[in-house]
Amino acid sequence: MSQQPIVTAFFDEPTNTFSYVVRDPDSTSCAILDSVLDFDYAAGHTDVRSADAIIAFIAREGLSVEWVLETHVHADHLSAAPYLHQKLGGRTGIGARIVEVQEIFGKAFNAGTEFARDGSQFDRLFEEGDTFAIGGLEGRVLHTPGHTPACLTYVIGDAAFVGDTLFMPDYGTARCDFPGGDARTLYRSIQKVLALPAETRLFLCHDYKAPDREAFRHETSVAEQRAHNIHVHEGVGEDDFVTLRTERDATLGMPRLIIPSVQVNMRAGEMPPAEDNGQVYLKVPLNRF
Repeated sequence: MSQQPIVTAFFDEPTNTFSYVVRDPDSTSCAILDSVLDFDYAAGHTDVRSADAIIAFIAREGLSVEWVLETHVHADHLSAAPYLHQKLGGRTGIGARIVEVQEIFGKAFNAGTEFARDGSQFDRLFEEGDTFAIGGLEGRVLHTPGHTPACLTYVIGDAAFVGDTLFMPDYGTARCDFPGGDARTLYRSIQKVLALPAETRLFLCHDYKAPDREAFRHETSVAEQRAHNIHVHEGVGEDDFVTLRTERDATLGMPRLIIPSVQVNMRAGEMPPAEDNGQVYLKVPLNRF
């Protein structure tokens, strides 16, 4: 039985996000990772065309969805997990420390008592070392915080899905200046990923095309990251990384969609409840971030 999943990437260029369908080569079982709900911020309008592209692919290939997974609570795009879960089934999952993220941002957005801060919006809360199955494939979980407290890396066969922990080697690593983030913690999390076998395929959640590179890329390897990552290649120590990461973070602006994304994604992709006029609203906390 093969432990080399078939991985198909879907790219949303407006948010620079890669979503994935991960398939067991010996069955029709699959999982969806880090889906995107299209969102026109200026118009306050959502659309499901990106999710529908995944649905069409799964139908065309005759696949059965076992999992709809998130690597973390994204700050740069809205999740389409509820829509995919409704259309395709499968269990939803995220890291168990989602409860910390929900507590932080539940307060920031003054979410009401209807917003449970216990992760119950998801079917499964994963801890370090947990395992799960996609047909005959075994997945295991690495807790890789630093970008957010709840970040996970899903290791599925010879592939690892690292979320925002790492970017392509020529672009570096995730920012750590969001609430609950920490550069020293990120360095230690990255060492877990780089301790995987050198040939492990690494699939990224984002790419922004480093200077002098024309094409978007979504796949690298442990060996490539060890040798060439501009922030954390072999020989870069923890203190040096923390200094570099902290100085770089101080120059970055907030992601364009962080305000809508976080208050939706902390609810597992569901919108806040409608108000008494039947309308759903997203809040903008002034001078909060």
